[in-house]
Amino acid sequence: MTTTVPLTGEQHLPWHADPYARALESGRGPLFLRRADGWLLPLEVERWCAGADEADLSVLRRCTDTVIDLGCGPGRLVAALARLGRTALGVDSAPAAVHRARALGGAAVCRSVFDALPDEGRWGSALLMDGNIGIGGDVAALLDRVGALLGPSGVLLAEAAGCEVDEQVEVRLQDADGVFGPPFRWARLGAAALRRRARAAGWHVLEEWTCGDRRFLSLCPVRDGTSAAGPRGAVVRLRR
Repeated sequence: MTTTVPLTGEQHLPWHADPYARALESGRGPLFLRRADGWLLPLEVERWCAGADEADLSVLRRCTDTVIDLGCGPGRLVAALARLGRTALGVDSAPAAVHRARALGGAAVCRSVFDALPDEGRWGSALLMDGNIGIGGDVAALLDRVGALLGPSGVLLAEAAGCEVDEQVEVRLQDADGVFGPPFRWARLGAAALRRRARAAGWHVLEEWTCGDRRFLSLCPVRDGTSAAGPRGAVVRLRR
């Protein structure tokens, strides 16, 4: 068990009233990711709780077959896929996120990405959006887990950070009232770092594109030295 030292002025609330749950229930921030050194990253709660935007749709159009959204949050993507008649499942460890995703019409389960999940080894596409490549703070372990979820020709569609960063740190969520959530491990990767770490973990970068100010990559595990899409190392870059 890990013992943490409370930050000055910290308020403790039960899980159902933590900063993330409260932000999702209200549909708005401010909500921040806070490192131990006090650095804050504003989180885009309003965008997460809105409908899928054009950047999101640029990702969904690239999904093949069935889709599993890892860290689905309030469910805008699984709801959009459901409206398109696609089979999709959201996965999130926060009950408030799963409740909101289901209320929007999406299918979702309240589990960790690393828990047993339906249809392991058969998903056509996996999503790691909104910084979720950072789940668990160990990119190689997360990619290994995603590989176990995908079918033989499955692809991962991941969103990179908007700046070139490569860090694996302990963070907490913090709201405007100074309420903190529990500490957890997280990673932040820009596109270059994601390419580098993915290749080191045995993944092939199929495509890289931007839409607005957001950047995305499509990847698949390398199988027998090559991917289903061609030789290892080729990258196609698109603006949209």
